[in-house]
Amino acid sequence: MRRFRRAIVAVLALALVAGAIYAIVAVLQRSETLVTERCVAVAGSDTHELATDQAANASLISAISVQRGLPPRAASIALATAMQESRLRNINYGDEAGPDSRGLFQQRPSQGWGTEAQVMDPVYASNAFYDGLVKVPGFETMEITQAAQAVQRSAFPRAYAQHEAMGRAFASALTGHSESSLNCELRMPEAAGDPAAVVDGITTAFGGHAATVQGRSVQLEVAGTQAWAIAHWAVANAKSLSITQVDAAGQTWNREKRDGWHASADPSGGVTITVSAPTT
Repeated sequence: MRRFRRAIVAVLALALVAGAIYAIVAVLQRSETLVTERCVAVAGSDTHELATDQAANASLISAISVQRGLPPRAASIALATAMQESRLRNINYGDEAGPDSRGLFQQRPSQGWGTEAQVMDPVYASNAFYDGLVKVPGFETMEITQAAQAVQRSAFPRAYAQHEAMGRAFASALTGHSESSLNCELRMPEAAGDPAAVVDGITTAFGGHAATVQGRSVQLEVAGTQAWAIAHWAVANAKSLSITQVDAAGQTWNREKRDGWHASADPSGGVTITVSAPTT
């Protein structure tokens, strides 16, 4: 009988411990402060991760290639190059080999890339890189190291190769050639979003697109790769623009759920980007 009672007590103790662990895990999962913010691009069975600020810069670089009508390979080369040169961050310093290097691509004013203010402008810097890339014959089929080196003239030309897989995955998503393949896990916004800022961002990145603002949402009548390029751009910029939901081609990304893309209840076409409401 004593053994039986001890077994019951042991089972009850284990149940209590399991219940406590479940409760703690549930609280931790709901805790905003414990969310690790990141962006992930999927390419086949591989995943590649960037910090949110890196992903936002990658989205701009890729969008400018779309705006210019360049093939996705151009964005792959550009992303691998910027990752090697600056870790995809708009830094205002260089290194010993290029002390006046600046910006996403570490372009040097002393070598004719433009003024310091210009190369620190991500839009200018991206266009300057592509201006150089399109002058390279056959860049579309060249190894990334060769194409990047032809533009950058780096002292370490082989270093670009280590970022090729990342560049390809994010470029494919951000140019719209891989549907629902980019997801950002984010905490919920602390401030209200501004639909006008979303429209301005799209215009800067992609050029002119007819956008309709309805309440907290921005609607664009686009389809195909253009739709997915803009949708993934919105996800990559959701942190800075307080975007909470993106709908594209019958699929939805919801910031609060943090589980990627899912079939939408509204399968209508186009892209709809929704920002957070003012806090009360």
